[in-house]
Amino acid sequence: MDLREKVGQLPLSPGVYLYKDGAGRVIYVGKAKSLRARVRGYFSDERLSDSKTGTLISEARDIDFILVDNEKEALALENNLIKQWKPRFNVLLRDDKTYPYIKLTAEKSPRVYVTRRLKKDGSTYFGPYFPANLAHRLVHFIHRHFLVPSCKIDLTRFHPKPCLQYHIHRCLGPCVEGLVTDDAYGVAVKDVRLFLDGRHGDLSTALRARIQIASHEMRFEEAGALRDLLATVEEMGERQKMAAAKGDDVDIFACYAEPPLVAVNLFHLRNGQIVDRREFFWEDQLDFDEPSFFSELLQQIYLDQQYVPSAIHTPTDFEDRETLEELLSEKRNRKVEILTPQRGQKKALLSLAGTNAKHSFDQRFRVLKPSSKAIQQAMQDTLGLLEPPSRIECFDISHIQGTDKVASMVVWEDGRMKKSGYRKFIIRTVEGNDDFACMREVVTRRYTRLLNEKQPMPGLVLIDGGLGQLHAAAESLEALSLANQPLASIAKREELIYVFGQESEPVALDRYSPILHLIQTIRDEAHRFAVTFHRTLRNSRRLTSELDAIPGVGKLTVQKLLKAFGSSELVRAASEDQLTAVAGRAAARKVKSHYGNANGG
Repeated sequence: MDLREKVGQLPLSPGVYLYKDGAGRVIYVGKAKSLRARVRGYFSDERLSDSKTGTLISEARDIDFILVDNEKEALALENNLIKQWKPRFNVLLRDDKTYPYIKLTAEKSPRVYVTRRLKKDGSTYFGPYFPANLAHRLVHFIHRHFLVPSCKIDLTRFHPKPCLQYHIHRCLGPCVEGLVTDDAYGVAVKDVRLFLDGRHGDLSTALRARIQIASHEMRFEEAGALRDLLATVEEMGERQKMAAAKGDDVDIFACYAEPPLVAVNLFHLRNGQIVDRREFFWEDQLDFDEPSFFSELLQQIYLDQQYVPSAIHTPTDFEDRETLEELLSEKRNRKVEILTPQRGQKKALLSLAGTNAKHSFDQRFRVLKPSSKAIQQAMQDTLGLLEPPSRIECFDISHIQGTDKVASMVVWEDGRMKKSGYRKFIIRTVEGNDDFACMREVVTRRYTRLLNEKQPMPGLVLIDGGLGQLHAAAESLEALSLANQPLASIAKREELIYVFGQESEPVALDRYSPILHLIQTIRDEAHRFAVTFHRTLRNSRRLTSELDAIPGVGKLTVQKLLKAFGSSELVRAASEDQLTAVAGRAAARKVKSHYGNANGG
């Protein structure tokens, strides 16, 4: 049946339609109050003259549909199907990060983590948090005051000794038998839960009771620590009350487009103040239509988010705005408004977001170099690090089928490669072709030395490789009680970034991302440095062997010749007088005689 004929048989009911290509792949998903009326519109002369619609119809070979009861159901189903099929003619949310949450795990000894994905794993999730680093600051606060960790250590078994976090009083040490009782750890976790729930009053009451007990039992050091924590919790509670009185939560969108390139800025106002800014980019919007673009974008951002603000400001109105408002209001259990401000402070904030969207466009697509501070903060947010990494140390392994195994370490510090910090390693303990063992050796050697010299650790350890190399490095760091050292790897082919502890959520950045460019630059420099060292070592071994074969020329003489000329080829090409000046007349004659015989002369 012809596609036009099939469209003529569509029902007049609300629903979702799916265009498919000749291979049966879904290439576009749309929603409609009346399926037949909406889809027929694609075949009008005006719509077919639009390049995007014309291309869509020319590639479509079939159309499917799903009936629903109303527009709200159609809108929600459309969003789910777009996320499931990722059709190339839809507006797809290129930034797949969600807002940061704090995760309290459901283990026997629960831990806290910052995460951007909610899972049905029994854990409790708190958030989202704005700005993005607020979640990390809160987790850091939990480490210092409640001593509940974020480590990646296997807690299903006991370990022989605790990690560094225990020794600096940021963990109760549930990994080692006898350091903390289950009851004491349970009390700490209960405090964390009250704190993250915002129940500062209940937490303060519990802390006061424990202060009295500790004082009565003359455990004055413990009572003093609890008193300091109580003061901090009460201060945070007062700040929260003051902030809540300042205003509503609003999200403000603006965009700048030079099709097919589009940049969007999202400003988060919380309690009347701008607390965060988020960027999105697209490279495939050939026929950019602002109203339909924002309709699809808002669906993808909010329908799957746990939190929805009371108001959303966009630069344009769109067709299904009221339906989306109703759906989001039901999700929030309070009214949500989607507005396009025309005057006053709200319009000024929308214009501010527009200015920033233009700046984001220029930075991403006109290749303007961001500042060192900006790139560090962006990397912190992208990789979920506790602090912006001012120093990155990157490792790579190089060998040929297990021979001449070497490793390199290069350093990026405060915006540039720091060549004085580069290090070379000859692998000493590994037999055969085992990249993982090589990585374990070199990471162990590097950070054993840093610990012995009491030098600071880098903000990020980066590994050139996939999950195997990442876990090998992690094993070495854990053995050195550095389990919480930020660690990531970048896989060559997919260019996915794996952050240790979040391996199930690899970071996929688009090709214009300055973060990806920086990590690739550091990775490529480590690879270049390792390969150059490997070649030098291999050539030196081969050339030394060649000179060692000359009768009557000893090792010291060989070293003098290589130092003076650089290679056996240059030794071969040197005149007898040049060789005499370095090694003496007798050695020079032997070298010239050897090469003369080798050349058949």
